[in-house]
Amino acid sequence: MTTPNEPTPTLRVLIPTYEDWAAAAALLARLDAALAGEGWRADVLVVDDGSVVAAGPRLVPPAPAALARLRVLRLRRNLGHQRAIAIGLAVLAEEVRAEEVRAEEGGAAPLLVMDGDGEDDPADALTLLRRFAAEGGAKVVFAGRARRSEGLAFRAGYQAFKLVHRVLTGHRVRVGNFSVLPAGALGQLAVAAETWNHYAAAVYKLRLPREVVPVPRSARLAGASRMNLVDLVAHGLSAISVFGEVVGVRLLLAAGALTALAAGGLAATAASPPPWPWLPAALALGLVLSAQAACTSAAFVLLVLSGRGGATFLPARDHPFFHEGPRRLHPPDGPAP
Repeated sequence: MTTPNEPTPTLRVLIPTYEDWAAAAALLARLDAALAGEGWRADVLVVDDGSVVAAGPRLVPPAPAALARLRVLRLRRNLGHQRAIAIGLAVLAEEVRAEEVRAEEGGAAPLLVMDGDGEDDPADALTLLRRFAAEGGAKVVFAGRARRSEGLAFRAGYQAFKLVHRVLTGHRVRVGNFSVLPAGALGQLAVAAETWNHYAAAVYKLRLPREVVPVPRSARLAGASRMNLVDLVAHGLSAISVFGEVVGVRLLLAAGALTALAAGGLAATAASPPPWPWLPAALALGLVLSAQAACTSAAFVLLVLSGRGGATFLPARDHPFFHEGPRRLHPPDGPAP
C-alpha cells in the first residue's frame, strides 16, 4: 500500500515474470534509462508468478534515476502470466482507491503493463505513453504487433489461431499485454471475472475505449521462453473463453446452418430419379454430422450458462488468497524519493 509519506508517482508499471530474473533485471535497467530520458517517475510492481528462486537486490538497476519505487509481489503458486497480471491489477486498484486523489490534481497515475522478458521494448513504452497523452489519458493504448520475431512454425500456428479466434469471437487478435491504461480502468478490470482469464480480452469484453499503436516485437534480453505448446494453446483458449456467450451463439448458428444444409442435401437426393444406392450412407452421414454439431453447440452453451450462474473468481475480492502483499526492494529504507 502507498503510505502518506510516499507521493503518488507519475507512472505505475506492472510486470509479471516467472523464473526470468536475468531478463527482468536487464529490462528494468533499460526501462529506468528510457523513462529518465523523458522525465518520468515510476512505481514498479513486479509480480513473481511463484518462482522457485525469489527476486533479490540484483533486480534493482544501478543508481536508478526514474524508478521511485520497486516492489515485488510474490505469489504463493504459479498461476500463469494472465492471472499474475489480474492479481497485480487488483492490488494496484486498491492502492488507487486509497490515495484519495483530487480531480484538480489531474487524477491518479496511469499504468504501464509489460512482459518481463524484454520483448516489450521500453523505447516502445514511450511511444505508447505519448499516444496515451495525445488521447487525453482516457483510452487504453495497446501495442499492436506489426512484426513478430518467432520461427516459421510458431508464426504458422499463430496465424491459424488468429483465424479461429476471429471466426469464433468476431474480434481480430491484434494485441497482447503491452499497454498503457488509465487509473480509472483498474477498478473496472479488478471486478471483472474475465480479467482472471485474459487481460487484453477483458479490456475488449468490457468495451473500454482503446487505441492500437503498431510496434515490432523485440527479442528476449536473456534466457529462453518457458512457454511450451500446452501453455500456448491454453493461453489462446483463455482468450477465446472470455467471449463465451458469443462463441456459443455462433456455434449454435453454425449447427443450425449445417443441419439445414444436410436437410437440403437429403431433399435434393430424394427428388433425384432412382435408384439411390448411396442414399442410406448419405442419410447416416448427414444425421451424424448434424447431431454432433447440435450436441457440441448445446454442451458449450450450457457450460457458458452454468458459469454465469455460479461463483466466479473476482480479482478484487479473491486476490489476497495468493500473496502476502508487495515487498519493497528500492528504496531499501524510508519513504520513496
